[in-house]
Amino acid sequence: MKKGTIKFLADVNIEKPVVDFLVKNGFDVKWVTNIDKQMQDVAVFRIANAEQRIILTNDKDFGEMCFFQKKTSHGIILLRIKGQDSFKKIGLLKKLLERYPDKIIKHFVIVKENKFRFIPLEVI
Repeated sequence: MKKGTIKFLADVNIEKPVVDFLVKNGFDVKWVTNIDKQMQDVAVFRIANAEQRIILTNDKDFGEMCFFQKKTSHGIILLRIKGQDSFKKIGLLKKLLERYPDKIIKHFVIVKENKFRFIPLEVI
């Protein structure tokens, strides 16, 4: 896992066990819940871009903002797990970070239970 180069901004909808997993594994993580629980998505983008952080979210709106509103991003990981199971998310994040560390920065990554989808953000 590329701990030194990957920094995260976890959206307010990311569960505490997921944030704890990343912190415990040495990642630099800021959690929107600890900054401002009412933060608007555009402010999340602003912070993530200013600090070169990957947005970690359960919210599909970030995809819309990225692709349709042309908001630039250092990277986004969208977790699409049925039932919002924190432990499944942790397992999938661990697999993503171990197997595909070079496909996270400057990518929109959709994480599903059975696959990862990587969309390069340079082409947007």
